[in-house]
Amino acid sequence: MFPGRSYNELKVGDAFESTMTLTETHIVLGAGLFGDFNPLHINESFGKTTRFGGRIAHGYLTSNVMAAQMGMLLHGTAIAYVEHCIRFKAPVRAGDTLTTTWTVTAKDDKPKHEGGMVSFAGVCVIQDGTKVAEAEAKLLVKNNA
Repeated sequence: MFPGRSYNELKVGDAFESTMTLTETHIVLGAGLFGDFNPLHINESFGKTTRFGGRIAHGYLTSNVMAAQMGMLLHGTAIAYVEHCIRFKAPVRAGDTLTTTWTVTAKDDKPKHEGGMVSFAGVCVIQDGTKVAEAEAKLLVKNNA
C-alpha cells in the first residue's frame, strides 16, 4: 500500500467517498466482539415489535464503517484519531449499502508534531439516499517526509 494522504496534501474542501455493504455477518460478529446482544440487534421477532419494524444494526457498526474510511485515507500518516462525534439519523439494516463522504473543514498547523490537526465533516447515506448518520472527526496527521 502506498502511504495515505499527508497533512500538507489535504486542503479545506477536499472530499473523500467510500461505499460498503453491511452484512448479517458484520452484525453477528459485532454483537459477539463487543458483547452487545441487545435483542433489537439480534432478535427479529423482538425487532418487529419496535418502532423500527425489524432488527437494526448496532450504531457502532455505522460509526466504524465511517471511521474506517479515515484509517484507509490516512494510513501511515495519521498520528492519532483524536475525536469522533456522530449523530444517528435513521436505522441501518443488514444488506444496506452505506456510502460515506468526509469533507475537510479545517486545518490547524502543529509544527511540534510535524503536521497538524485536520477536521472533517462526514455524512453517511444508504442505497436509497436516506441519510443515516452525520459525524465530525479530528485527526492529527503528519506531513510528507
